Amino acid sequence: MADKKVKFICSKSDDLAKWYTDVCLKAELMSYAKTKGFIVYRPDGYSLWEEVQSYLDKRFKALGARNVYMPTLIPTSLLNKEKDFVKGFAPECALVTQGGGKDLTETMVVRPTSECLFSDHFKDIVHSYNDLPVKYNQWCSVVRWEKTTRPFLRGAEFLWQEGHTLHYSKEEAKQFALSILRVYNDLGKDVLAIPFVMGRKPDSEKFAGAEETYTIEALMPDGQALQCGTTHYLGTGFPECFNIRFLDKDNQLKYPHYTSWGVSTRLLGALIMVHGDDEGLVLPPRVAPIQSVIIPIRMETSAEVRQACHTLCHALEEKGVRVLLDDSDKTPGWKFSQYEMKGIPLRIEIGPKDLEKGVLSLSIRYSGEKRQIPLERAAEVIPDLLDEIQQGMYKKAYDYLHSHIYPCTTYEEVKDVLSSHKGFCKMMTTGESEDEEKMKAEFSATPRVIPFDEKKFADTDPLSGKECDQVIYYARAY
Repeated sequence: MADKKVKFICSKSDDLAKWYTDVCLKAELMSYAKTKGFIVYRPDGYSLWEEVQSYLDKRFKALGARNVYMPTLIPTSLLNKEKDFVKGFAPECALVTQGGGKDLTETMVVRPTSECLFSDHFKDIVHSYNDLPVKYNQWCSVVRWEKTTRPFLRGAEFLWQEGHTLHYSKEEAKQFALSILRVYNDLGKDVLAIPFVMGRKPDSEKFAGAEETYTIEALMPDGQALQCGTTHYLGTGFPECFNIRFLDKDNQLKYPHYTSWGVSTRLLGALIMVHGDDEGLVLPPRVAPIQSVIIPIRMETSAEVRQACHTLCHALEEKGVRVLLDDSDKTPGWKFSQYEMKGIPLRIEIGPKDLEKGVLSLSIRYSGEKRQIPLERAAEVIPDLLDEIQQGMYKKAYDYLHSHIYPCTTYEEVKDVLSSHKGFCKMMTTGESEDEEKMKAEFSATPRVIPFDEKKFADTDPLSGKECDQVIYYARAY
């Protein structure tokens, strides 16, 4: 059989945008659909989302959330009940005006998010303080008609989860929104090996209709920020618009306090960019569809190699390792390149010489490190090695993030960081809109996050020279 060459992927440092698209396509994560802005999630890409979904679903349920499903279409009359919300999403809405070959009596909106649908439902099920809290989550897709799209990062349709909860008090609601934010932060460390900056959005960047928005922000290799998940304290605005009220212990009708929260397949875009290299995708073990691949060397002439490969594969499966034995007739060189491009965390080679020595040859994808381990201990060592790889990848990304956060106390320092695409500009701020307008106009930078528990490190705002005590991070962003 002719040896197939792995398709070329351009250099990540030369052209990040092209590299990103090359990886998405050639690692077979997705394909473009006929409808512009829409993609096909291929098995290797969808598997990544399944791992995210599995982790989060367990964590949400541990916090008392239950899964539901709401309709895809929203009547415009329902959407229009919350004016600030409609104003925020109107430019991105896809409209349906016909059904069954006839004009609809009312235009429908393909859901861009589902606060209105949940609110309309909540008014029918919440009557007493005993009905609270209500904690719902749904796994679905939403449609937002973006002008510029990029696979996983920004699409006309994307997969996500959206949680919606009602609470008795403001404090309870805010604490729940923050508990979900911590779950998202844990997802980064435990599964994706991505560190986030966690904090509150400034008022100008809040979700439409929210009183407070909390965020996790990641930093990409080109120095741009990527918002990877948000939770929102929505106050009583939606309950007031939709007349969601409960009878309290004092026999008074009151409005519950609303939260919503979500992450999307944008996380997969972050995963690709943060860890990938010039050879292609690099996956942390806990999210990788295949955690290790076994590649036989000269199997066609050695029954012992074949048997050793099958025995090891079975032993690793029993240990819970997601393992692939590639015993096809493709050359080892082709397999090495192919599985490097697909980002499989650990490659295991077994050949006649290895068997003579009683060892396995290992190659760690993210570091390129080569190791040999005793064959007889492989099933014990490899699961621990995968944990070591997970932790190593997180530390590498963590070190990158924190070495690209630059405290700036003068305008010249701000200009240097943002004009040179170095990363996060950490500065003191008065929170005035003039600062934000100046940053957008001069550097195309936006205020990304007011981090939790950051200590004051200067007395004045470097843009205005005014005294202030609030830390904020600015960056260019996707």
